[in-house]
Amino acid sequence: MTQITPSGVEILGHLEPGYRDILSHEALDFLAGLHRRFEKRRQSLLRHRTERQAELNVGALLMFPHETADIRASEWKVRPAPADLQDRRVEITGPVDRKMVVNALNSGAKCFMADFEDATSPVWSNLIEGQINLRDAVRREIDYVDEKNGKRYSINQDAAVLIVRPRGLHLEERNLRINGQAISGALFDFGLYLFNNHAALKERGTGPYFYLPKIESRFEARLWSLVFQHAEDELGLERGTIRATVLIETLPASFELDEILYELRGNIVALNCGRWDYIFSYIKRLQARPEHVLPDRSAVTMATPFMAAYSRRVVAVCHRRGAHAMGGMSAFIPVKGDEAANDAALEKVRQDKLREVKNGHDGTWVAHPDLVPVAMEVFDKHMPEANQIDFVDELAMPVTTRDLLTAPAGDITDAGVADNIDVAIRYVAAWLGGRGAVPIRNLMEDAATAEIARAQLWQWRRFDKSTVEGTALTADMLGARIEAICKSIQAEVEGQTELQERIGQAAAILNDLVLSEEFVEFLTLPAYDVLTEGLKKSMRLKEFED
Repeated sequence: MTQITPSGVEILGHLEPGYRDILSHEALDFLAGLHRRFEKRRQSLLRHRTERQAELNVGALLMFPHETADIRASEWKVRPAPADLQDRRVEITGPVDRKMVVNALNSGAKCFMADFEDATSPVWSNLIEGQINLRDAVRREIDYVDEKNGKRYSINQDAAVLIVRPRGLHLEERNLRINGQAISGALFDFGLYLFNNHAALKERGTGPYFYLPKIESRFEARLWSLVFQHAEDELGLERGTIRATVLIETLPASFELDEILYELRGNIVALNCGRWDYIFSYIKRLQARPEHVLPDRSAVTMATPFMAAYSRRVVAVCHRRGAHAMGGMSAFIPVKGDEAANDAALEKVRQDKLREVKNGHDGTWVAHPDLVPVAMEVFDKHMPEANQIDFVDELAMPVTTRDLLTAPAGDITDAGVADNIDVAIRYVAAWLGGRGAVPIRNLMEDAATAEIARAQLWQWRRFDKSTVEGTALTADMLGARIEAICKSIQAEVEGQTELQERIGQAAAILNDLVLSEEFVEFLTLPAYDVLTEGLKKSMRLKEFED
């Protein structure tokens, strides 16, 4: 190693030119402080997830916590949002590669969520180059040259507000070790962006803004609150400088909305309906209950009663507490060469956004720049002000536990089974190849889609379900279908040996997940093992030598 690092800090990832500017001695020292202060607490919270799941599996019920009834009943508000986060009518999301960052910031959206989580494969180069790209974007020094036409693109003056999503608490970053331990991926992404950019953000009249993913409870929100306070103190920032939006994308979190807002009340500005991961979490947390088996993935929409209830509750709680209530993702991308199909896709987006704005949401997400004006037109028409935090549906009944948990009726079909297998293999193969946002059949898919797909396959096998066509979803049948679809996808890329190998690896991961007796918490955990296989071997060798 050529770089002198702080005591106990070891970089295992390759250091390309420019990486040292991000991984400076001071930045690494800041990361080490975060790790040493919060790693034990993070591990304790992950154990709590496991223990809670074990309780649910033997009959415990999800419910609104009785010990926090006072928080839900009392009147209080979160700190008001800063000026540049008051209007969030349309936000665009995407990975942190240079082209996407420039295009998203220039898209006309109010905000851009630069995603180190579900839309980014955590290859070391993706992560550090992503940090470089965001550093340059903050300073308005970013550009890129289109390889096709040679045209240079840079950021417009009216660029979107930048918000960064770090990885979830469950993921680690094996390329950086502190005292022999891999650092949390969440703290790595958060810490590097904050340390390297807080001063430049202040100079531009904005601030360090974050989206927090996969939170399950008030205790996890409290951890982030403590992380923010520690980071602000270490960097000499005023309390409340760091602002956060929490994604409500886990079933347990929907029972603790007030509590999550309360724990983060000095930093939080909004909750967001992370709809796709929420469906995955519904299956995962109710994995032992046959009455919660879901139909085909395509049949579960925001109009499905348990999803509509969750959305209504986010709006009601947020507005009572003075926070924005953000709507969910439209993953459609333009359909090239088929005007009718493209028009149909855009109409679906309009109807989705119309439902959100009429339900009281203050903004929404899209995955492609061409969808920004489509969504913006709907929100401008029905919400001409910056937000509708004052919106209260006086006629709405309180959302109950039953509303949040009741599964919809619907069919499981042969086509739905095949679609789940196909999209999971295609996505994981791309993820192993370094891509986290993947266009599949005119949708921009991220890890959440693959998670739902494999979770449904596991759930259907677990409860001996059959399709409406009469196909029994046994282990043998699903294993055979995974193998057949894998071979079909490999045939599409005949001659591309490396890609065919990744497709085979993806199918093997899917097969293990679907046929496992125990439900695996996240598919990105075994997939990350494959991604970092060489790194793990070197770590084990180093530990042996030590």
